[in-house]
Amino acid sequence: MSAEAVKQFEELKDQANVVAAIFSDAGYEQIVPSIIQPADVFLDVIGESLRGRTYVFSDPEGEELCLRPDLTVPTARLYLERFPEADTKARYAYNGPAFRFQPSGSEKTNPREFFHAGVERLGGMERDIEDANVVAILVEAVQEAGLENFRLKIGDLELFNALLKALEIPNRWQTRLRHQFWRPEHFRELVHRLSSEDQDAVMTVPPDLVAELDPGKPIEAQKLIAAYLDANNIPMIGARTLAEITQHLLEEVEDVRTEPLSTEAANLIEAYVGITAPPRAAGARIADLIAESGIDLAKELDDFRKRIERMAEAGIDFANAEFSAEFGRNLEYYSGLVFELNVEGMTDRFPIAGGGRYDELLQTIGAPHMVPAVGGAIHTERLLAAVKGEL
Repeated sequence: MSAEAVKQFEELKDQANVVAAIFSDAGYEQIVPSIIQPADVFLDVIGESLRGRTYVFSDPEGEELCLRPDLTVPTARLYLERFPEADTKARYAYNGPAFRFQPSGSEKTNPREFFHAGVERLGGMERDIEDANVVAILVEAVQEAGLENFRLKIGDLELFNALLKALEIPNRWQTRLRHQFWRPEHFRELVHRLSSEDQDAVMTVPPDLVAELDPGKPIEAQKLIAAYLDANNIPMIGARTLAEITQHLLEEVEDVRTEPLSTEAANLIEAYVGITAPPRAAGARIADLIAESGIDLAKELDDFRKRIERMAEAGIDFANAEFSAEFGRNLEYYSGLVFELNVEGMTDRFPIAGGGRYDELLQTIGAPHMVPAVGGAIHTERLLAAVKGEL
């Protein structure tokens, strides 16, 4: 190891110790989740963005494993190992490596192996208080580590999901909109597509296949698509399986047979995701927009206001904070609050810290019921670079 690498490691360790002390003083139990994890658990819950960047391999017995791309899922699995009935509140802290392929190459602030120092709160029923405490402790940690200037960005997936349900959009469209939510350009393209009167013009299914595919017979459809790919010498490229390709094409076929999204619904969705403002002002703008639409989101708006007030009570300064209705992060297990801490000199794709609420994750990976959960982590390499002014 070079002298520069040793110096970098020691600096990272010093920062980690500062952060760990803050988490420990706040009552979080320090844990060390396994680095090697079952691949299927991750690939099912992290979303398409990270699925193709996860290092996956097979052991000598053929079990598919991966190097953990984050520490939230390993922490959730550890919690279920300790409490199979998921009936206990827990607060965990961790500091360890995660691994992701970087398409643009490994960089100082975006390496393939990086350190996450974070916290997870599981089982707490007072969601607004739990959310505020997680954001507050990460803000405190980066400030104690020496970071002075940063922006807090907040989003709310609970509100967005409630909006989709209130508009009575088909479930499969809701799922697709949620999957694209963290990519604003793709999301808007999808809204436009679903509201188009001319579905044939935006289809990617070959015309000669359309008449043969039946969404009600996915197994037969998969065989037809496999035969079509083979007959036309079309290779399967990328991370998608034949089953996933089939599902995508069947969705397009079914879209042609469904009434398009109404202009009113499309306009309301676009107006909602266009809201960007300081947190309290954003709440008022969303309330006005919803009131004009005539739909009922009273509970979700009340939850939003409570969350913002709890964050203020926890000491979070909103002077440099922004709510963005189209902000969703790129991990698909989030279900409520999402947040990031960003600094000048780095794009929003590379936050210093981030996290959010993920109430559905634990049940997805084996809990007998839904478990309220929220957490967040600091990207230590980025924090160190920001504190040293090396961005």
